Amino acid sequence: MSQFIKEGVICVKRKSILGLVAVLMLIGSMISGCGKDTETAAEGTGSDNGQVITLKYAFFAPATTFPAKQMEKWKEELEKRTNGKVKVELFPGGTLLTDKNMYDGVKDAVAEIGLSCTTYEPGRFPLLGISDMPSGFPNSKVASQVVYDLIQEFPPEAFKDCKIITAFATEPAYLMLKKPAKSLEDLKGRQLRISGALTPVLEELGASPVGMSMSEVPESLQTGIIEGLASSREVLKDLKLAESVKYVTDYPLTVTTFVAVMNQDVWNTLPADVQKAIDELGPEMAAWTGDYMDNHVQEALEWSKNEHGLEITSLSPEEAANWDKKLQPMQNNLVAELKAQGLPAEEYQKRLYELKDKYSKE
Repeated sequence: MSQFIKEGVICVKRKSILGLVAVLMLIGSMISGCGKDTETAAEGTGSDNGQVITLKYAFFAPATTFPAKQMEKWKEELEKRTNGKVKVELFPGGTLLTDKNMYDGVKDAVAEIGLSCTTYEPGRFPLLGISDMPSGFPNSKVASQVVYDLIQEFPPEAFKDCKIITAFATEPAYLMLKKPAKSLEDLKGRQLRISGALTPVLEELGASPVGMSMSEVPESLQTGIIEGLASSREVLKDLKLAESVKYVTDYPLTVTTFVAVMNQDVWNTLPADVQKAIDELGPEMAAWTGDYMDNHVQEALEWSKNEHGLEITSLSPEEAANWDKKLQPMQNNLVAELKAQGLPAEEYQKRLYELKDKYSKE
């Protein structure tokens, strides 16, 4: 009897041990399974899981403008290069975000991507103010490539929570006027539109700058609020401004910088192959947009001359020297001011002219 009890106890113990082993094996299997899922998810980053990624891309100006044409090209290229994995929805014309809330709207994820002018927010992008000043850019393509590289090398603090998608610049601005201006005297006191951060340029030339978005310009010209504007010349056709302004003074001024940014959290969730495609498009779109604009400007000038009698007004050599004398010190003064604030302004300016020379030779 005692032997039977002893064997029974041993049997129970064996069953208990086997049960414990089974439980431990089950727990181990569960842990192993979780680890496998985690590893698969990590390895799956950048792989095609069959889901389409939709990105909303906002801009404040109409779809006919050259930055909006860049949006269309970027959308086309990204969708093609990702084999349809990404779908881009375009919202030009301020239909989702306006020039007054574009970058903040991207940070708040109202749109995943937004495009705007940095000059519309004075003081927020101090170093970019150096390259926006008269710098001798020959055209938009050179300016765009220079600006893109500068932003990569000197990323603006204001974009620290965003991913920079691309950047580009207009051709140098020119004065487009209802009445011709062949001298500084002709400009004195004239109410002319310019983007906010560049008002000192017109003030130095003796005009009275009026800050407003480009979308307000056509009506302001018609109602007489302004007598002209300083801008790149594609707007003569894109916004039909040649119907109101009949003269362009042939003297290059400042450029306007555009930067497209993506919400950083959205960027972090994108598959690696999509991120790679977007990064590759950055410098490509800078060059493409500049080239597109330069060609479009020539079309706009021909259209304006043929359809509305636009005239190009040249300055005499002596008068051009007077304008140079007024404007050339402005960039150096800004560099000194920003250097005093602890910013790498001298390095930025030096790199600006190195890049300008590089791309002008290509």
